[in-house]
Amino acid sequence: MKADQGKCLCGAVSIQAGVAERHHEACHCGMCRRWSGGPFFGTVVSTVSFEGEENIARYASSEWAERGFCKLCGTHLFYRLKKFDSYVMSVGLFDDAERFILVEEIFIDRKPDGYSFAGDHPRLSEAETLAKYMPEE
Repeated sequence: MKADQGKCLCGAVSIQAGVAERHHEACHCGMCRRWSGGPFFGTVVSTVSFEGEENIARYASSEWAERGFCKLCGTHLFYRLKKFDSYVMSVGLFDDAERFILVEEIFIDRKPDGYSFAGDHPRLSEAETLAKYMPEE
């Protein structure tokens, strides 16, 4: 699999990631909206390597996950499930971000009324999202 390239706004952090499919999700949870100023558009990657890792700040946003951002420009880089070392990368990082297709919305019952996305794709409530994605203890 060819690695997909991307970088933060200032270029201090660059990534190479294995993206299996050109899909992404929109997360409407309150934490993602506060973090990104709107829904978080993320794609799961099979592998990721960072250049400029010294410029990455990691914030433990819950017991099971952390969020990463560039210390210099503030670009949101990833959401990582700690237990599985699984990265969900911000779609906007990728050089070819326009190729990604929205395939699912999560925490749809937390979405404010001010926006909506077109298309026929799954829209999971908070309970459905947690049942599908949260690691079992």
